[in-house]
Amino acid sequence: MKKTLLILALAIGLLSFSQRGDMKNRIKAQKVAFITEKLSLTSDEAQKFWPIYNAFDATTDNVRSNDLRGIKQALRKNPDMSDSDAEKLLNQLIAAEDKMHNAKVKLISDLKGVISAKKIIRLKRAEDEFNRELLKRLRERHSKNRD
Repeated sequence: MKKTLLILALAIGLLSFSQRGDMKNRIKAQKVAFITEKLSLTSDEAQKFWPIYNAFDATTDNVRSNDLRGIKQALRKNPDMSDSDAEKLLNQLIAAEDKMHNAKVKLISDLKGVISAKKIIRLKRAEDEFNRELLKRLRERHSKNRD
């Protein structure tokens, strides 16, 4: 009986993890299509643009999952931390934010040789629009599930 429950729990966990991975891949595919359309990338531009953008995306994902997630967890665990702990956490936050900023600066610098300045500006707008739309859909989905 215990083995059956353990196997069932593992299967549910793996299914949930798999679904999260599938969701992440679907969102990424939608983002690629959205940005490509909004920037009106030619095939030559897209071929050069996406490796640069994907490297940026991997860097920022890494900072979010490794650096910022740890900071948020520390805040949740101990909101009434000592001043010295808060100082350490603040320094970690500044370092993580610096990494994010440097990644954005590198993205812009690398893209300057690939697409026009106008398209780089449109990229920021497209990212913001995509994120707003994604949040809207997630909220709608969440409210549907609650009803």
